[in-house]
Amino acid sequence: MLKQKTEPRRRRKRTAADILVSVALLFCALICLVPILNTIAISFSDRTSAAMGEVSFWPVNFNLGSYKAIMEERQFGQSFKISAIRVVLGTSINMLLSILMAYPLSKSPRFFKSKRIYMWFVVFTMMFSGGLVPTFMVVRNLGIMDTLWALVLPTAVPVFNVILLMNFFKNIPGSLEEAAFVDGASPWYILWKIYIPLSKAALATITLFAVVTHWNSFFDGKIYINSLDKLPLQTYIQSLSAVLDPTAMATMSPEEIKEKLAMSSLTFNSAKVMVSMLPILVIYPFLQKYFVTGIVMGAVKE
Repeated sequence: MLKQKTEPRRRRKRTAADILVSVALLFCALICLVPILNTIAISFSDRTSAAMGEVSFWPVNFNLGSYKAIMEERQFGQSFKISAIRVVLGTSINMLLSILMAYPLSKSPRFFKSKRIYMWFVVFTMMFSGGLVPTFMVVRNLGIMDTLWALVLPTAVPVFNVILLMNFFKNIPGSLEEAAFVDGASPWYILWKIYIPLSKAALATITLFAVVTHWNSFFDGKIYINSLDKLPLQTYIQSLSAVLDPTAMATMSPEEIKEKLAMSSLTFNSAKVMVSMLPILVIYPFLQKYFVTGIVMGAVKE
């Protein structure tokens, strides 16, 4: 048989609208990147240069005092461990409950008669929250104050993630489920063997949301955690300050005192921001390729 020659695909000519969109996206990227570069530069600069506004995108009088002050704290490692455990535990609970809630809600009222009732509850929780004081009273009455459960259980069911995943499930062809039912598959089997493998983009998206939420949360640690060894990293970092202790300075070497004096609240806060951002910056590139697909497919219902 003669092989048919395939014509090379012609590239679409770039129009003025394409160029304008590219310039706009590049401008938005620079707006996001410039503050990060400036924060990095300030965190590696000395206090005088940072206070006088001499730092732009490159460190002035390079100094590691702020990062050393954070890393040398004994509590830093413990708080990092607590945050890592919280992210793993909290994200696992979020994913499990979101999947189990989104799957039945993705069915039509013909198969799930109580769907509209449950959807009203879901929408209501998006519009109104219980408030800080009632939530605190619930956590206290459950007896989980000053425990890791106080950080993960109040946000166990992220409603936005449930709706995103529910709409994604709706876009999966119903013929796949019907064929599986004909072959004798149970709803559990269909969920874990058909729906979840086909929903990698949406699952990666809500996983990213859950990881970022748990890692960046600091306010709930201030409210529910009383023990220093149970503080999550973000709460602990927020409590650090660059104030010099005269008693501690008496035991420092001249080099250490010089390093401390070169550190200001501005450089110290910039270092805190970079330390808190680093894990998310490492994780995000691995989930980025699924992010746009998961958002678009989960936000639009056909």
